[in-house]
Amino acid sequence: MRKKIAIKTALCIAIAGALSGCAGAGKRAETENGGKAAAEAEAAGANSGIPEFVFTYAENQAEDYPTTQGAYKFAELINEKTNGRIQIRVQANGVLGDEKSVCEQLQFGGVDFTRVSLTALAEFVPKLSVLQLPYLYRDADHMWAVLNGEIGEEFMDSLDGSDLVALSWYDAGARNFYNSVRPIEKPEDLKGLKIRVQESEMMKGMIKYLEAVPTPMAYGEVYSALQTGAIDGAENNWPSYESAGHYEVAGYITIDEHSRIPELQLVSRHTWDKLSEEDQAMIRECAKESAEYEKALWAEREKASEEIVRSSGCEITELTPEEKERFREAVKPMYEEYCGGDMDIVEAVIEAGK
Repeated sequence: MRKKIAIKTALCIAIAGALSGCAGAGKRAETENGGKAAAEAEAAGANSGIPEFVFTYAENQAEDYPTTQGAYKFAELINEKTNGRIQIRVQANGVLGDEKSVCEQLQFGGVDFTRVSLTALAEFVPKLSVLQLPYLYRDADHMWAVLNGEIGEEFMDSLDGSDLVALSWYDAGARNFYNSVRPIEKPEDLKGLKIRVQESEMMKGMIKYLEAVPTPMAYGEVYSALQTGAIDGAENNWPSYESAGHYEVAGYITIDEHSRIPELQLVSRHTWDKLSEEDQAMIRECAKESAEYEKALWAEREKASEEIVRSSGCEITELTPEEKERFREAVKPMYEEYCGGDMDIVEAVIEAGK
């Protein structure tokens, strides 16, 4: 009897040990599998597009404007190349301020990226005034030969010390004179006309040299001022002339292309210094790719606007190179007046691409 009890006891102990061993193995397996799952989850999180940086991009134009679309392309390219690790939020329609105030915000890191006209940027980097001189370029090809060459690189480098970093050039077309009084075929035809200009000393100087009357005015007031006769004319590119409806109240336009003022895509130095060299190189690459995209969009928009104006019945005066040279000769003294200390660069720009 005692023997049977001993056998049963030993059997129970063995079964209990086996069950305990199974349970222990199960716990070990669970621990091992859990650790592996945690590691896989961590690795997946690192590659899931969770942003390391979220940056702001200020743009003062409308959503459908070429420069704004270029900004969106820039943000898209960076998002793709970093798998969402770096994201850029584009704020259009000037919600973050005008170009001057945005440049100021970039200087202390309040805004990360932007695109601005050299007209605004020259207040922070005076050397850029050279690229705004009227009748500086023979045509668009001349301008791009300058900007995409050593001279363009030198101008981009001139931002060093301003807390702004230049990334790429954007296109803004050529500006032409238009008015509600008469065709402009030669410089003398501008004499006495009240011409709206931007708040720029150089632009006001150009109008004075052409013996017209410079009238600084906010862009949004130009249509009604043309309508009421407060001003006789203005100057701008094809898309602005068309989209703002100025062609409806100022039906004479002269294709003199007096200004080709490029624009720059910028990043704040404070933002730039947070990034690795690899990220900086990638961002420059994306900026240049977005610039080509913007340039193509600009050409399309310019052509569409020109077609609308031509079909409207406006009187369009197209100048020959010789006729344009007469306008250039009229304003040539201002090259020395406004950029006397940089005449070597002015001459280099003029000679480029010949």
